[in-house]
Amino acid sequence: MKIVILLILFFWIPPALRAQDSDSLRTELLKQVNITANRHTESSLSTIGSVGIIKNLSNSSQPGSTTPDVLMGTTGVFMQKTTQGGGSPFIRGLTGNQTLTLIDGIRLNNSTFRYGPNQYLNTVDPFSLDRIEIYRGGGSVAYGTDALGGTIQLFTPTLAYASKTQAYGKVLARYGTSDMEKSIRVQGGIQRERLALQAGISVKKFGDVVGGDTTGRQTPSGYTDIDFDLKGKLKISENWNVILAHQSVNQRHVPVFYRYQLDQYALNEFDPQKRSLSYARLEGSTTKNLWSKITFITSYQTSQEGRNSQKIGENSLRKESDGIKTWGSSLNFQSQLGKNWTASSGVEVYYDKINSKRIDINQAEGSEISKRGLYPDGSAYLNYALYTLHQYRLNRWKVDYGLRYNGFHIKLNDRDLGTIKISPKAFVGNIGLAYQPSSFSNIYLSLNTGFRAPNIDDMGTLGIVDFRYELPAYDLRPERSYNFEMGYKIRSGSWAMGLALFQNYLNDLITREKVPGEQINGVDVYIKSNTEKAQIRGAEFEAEYHLTEYWRIYTSATYSYGKSVSNQEPLRRIPPVNGRVGLSFHRNQLTLTPEMLWAGAQKRLSAGDKSDNRIPEGGTPAWSIFNIRALYDWKILSLQVQAHNLFNADYRTHGSGINGPGRSLWIGLTANF
Repeated sequence: MKIVILLILFFWIPPALRAQDSDSLRTELLKQVNITANRHTESSLSTIGSVGIIKNLSNSSQPGSTTPDVLMGTTGVFMQKTTQGGGSPFIRGLTGNQTLTLIDGIRLNNSTFRYGPNQYLNTVDPFSLDRIEIYRGGGSVAYGTDALGGTIQLFTPTLAYASKTQAYGKVLARYGTSDMEKSIRVQGGIQRERLALQAGISVKKFGDVVGGDTTGRQTPSGYTDIDFDLKGKLKISENWNVILAHQSVNQRHVPVFYRYQLDQYALNEFDPQKRSLSYARLEGSTTKNLWSKITFITSYQTSQEGRNSQKIGENSLRKESDGIKTWGSSLNFQSQLGKNWTASSGVEVYYDKINSKRIDINQAEGSEISKRGLYPDGSAYLNYALYTLHQYRLNRWKVDYGLRYNGFHIKLNDRDLGTIKISPKAFVGNIGLAYQPSSFSNIYLSLNTGFRAPNIDDMGTLGIVDFRYELPAYDLRPERSYNFEMGYKIRSGSWAMGLALFQNYLNDLITREKVPGEQINGVDVYIKSNTEKAQIRGAEFEAEYHLTEYWRIYTSATYSYGKSVSNQEPLRRIPPVNGRVGLSFHRNQLTLTPEMLWAGAQKRLSAGDKSDNRIPEGGTPAWSIFNIRALYDWKILSLQVQAHNLFNADYRTHGSGINGPGRSLWIGLTANF
C-alpha cells in the first residue's frame, strides 16, 4: 500500500517541477540515453526493466584502469575481487556463469565459465570501451544462456565518417601511488568519406595492492597486461556498412593472492591469461517492413588460461592450461509489423572446442608427468537458438514480449569414462507491461524467464577448484529462473529517480554436493547436481537532483536477500546492502566529484560461506570509503586525479580474497590531437 501511495504522489508532480530539460542540467541519469537491452534501440526511460549505463568511458574521469573497477559502485552491481587481476560482478545476487557478458553483441561467456566468482571480465581493456550497459534481471530471451541475474553489454566506440580526410590521436598515461599502477594508452585513427579506422595499444603494469590502515602491501598481487585493438568501418553503399574488428589481451603472472595468504602456496598464478576476438559485422537497412534493418555478425574468439601452482615445502610444480576456440554467427532483422508494432528476430550459433592439459613437474628429480587436464581434452559445445522479441505501443501503454528456443549439443571426450554426449534444450519467454502517465515517467511490471544450460565446467571438471576436489557430472539439466519485477522511473526538470522491486525464483540450480566420507589428498570431494531451489528478492533505488546549474547530488542503494529453499539457509555469496552517495560540480573545464561508497555487514552466511576461508568468521564487516575525483580539460590536454580512500579504511568486499587499496592517489593525463 505504501508503494502504491508513493507512486500516485509521483504522478501528481507539481507543475513547477515539470520544466523542460536543458543541456546544462542534464546528467547521466537525467539524459534519455538510447540502450539496446532487448536487441532494439529505445530510451532508458521507456525500457521495461532496470538498466544502468556508463557512457563516454574514453573521455570521462571514471575511476580505475580495469573494467571491474569501472563498474564498482554502479547501481545493482556488487564487485567481488578474488585477486587484483580479477573482478566478478554480482547482479541481483548472482555472478560467474549465472550472469552474461557480451562485447559488441558477441558472447564473452564460453562453455568453461566457472560457477561463482571468476576473472574473465578483467580480460576486457576499459580503455578500448565507449560505454557499458547493465540489464538487471533479464537477457535470456534476447541473448541466451547464463543471464539468470542479468546481462552486461560492453561496447567499443562507434566509428564515424567525415566529408574530408581527418586523422586524430590520443595518448593517455596513468600512475597510482606506491607503484600500484603504471599504464599508457596510445590510440589513433583516420576518417574519410567512406572509410574509418581506429587502432590502439595499452600497456599496464600493476604493482602490489597497498591496503588501508594496518593491511599494508599485499604481496604478491601485481601483474602485467598488454592489450591491442583495431576497428574499421567501410561504407559499401548508402544503406550498408561493413565493420571489421580485432582485440587481444595478454596478461602475465597474475597472482591469486588469497592462495598465498590462506592456503600455504609458494606459487599460485594465472600465466598466461589471454583472450582475442575478431569479428566482421554487416549492417544495413531496407525498404521492406519485415526486415527494415539487418545485422549479420561472424566471429572467432580464443581464450587461454594457464595456471601454475606449487605448495610450500613441496617439489611438485603443477602447470595447467585450458584453451577455448569459439566460432560464432548471428543474424538479426528488425521488423515494422504495424504502425505501433515492431519486432526484433533472429538466429545465432556458437561452437566451442576445448583443449585442456596438465603437467606435473618434480623439480627435485627433473621429471614430468602428463595428466588429464581440468576438462576433458577435445570436448565440444554447440549452442544454437531462434528468438523473436516484440514491442507494441498504444497511446500511453506499451507491451513487450518475446520467445527463445535454445538447443545444445555437448560432447565430452573423457579419457577414463569415454565419450559422453547430451543435448539439453530450453524454451523461455518474457512479458512486460508499462504505462507512461507522462512523457517523463514510466511505471512497469515484467516477468523474465531465464535459463543456464550445463556447460563443460559443470560437467567435466576433475581436480582442485577453490578448496574442493571436484568430480565430473554428466546428467545435469538447465538451471531455470523466473524474475518478477515492478518499477518506476521519472526524469523531470532538475531531478530523476528510479525504483525497482524484484523477486527471482530459481529452480534446478547446479550445486556442488559433498560426497560423504570421501577425500583425495586430504581434500573433501564434491560433485555437481541439480538439487537446489532458491529465491532472491530485493530492491534497487537511484536518484539525483541538481542543486544549482553547476552542482548536483546523487545516490543509489541495492538490497538483496537470498534463501536456499532446499537447504533452508541463506543463499551463498549474497552481497550485503550497498550503495553510494556523491556530490558533483561541473563548470567550464572543471569537474569535481567527492563520493562515498559503502556496504553493510553481511552476517547471513550459508554453510558454503562459513567454510570459505576468504570470509571472516561471523561474516564480512561493514565498510565505507571516501573518494574525490577531479577532471580538468585544457585545450588538447585532460588531467584526471583521484584521491582514493581518504580515511585509509581497511575494507574487503564480501567474498573477496584481497583487501581494497588504502589511501592513495591516481593521476592520469590525456593528450588529444
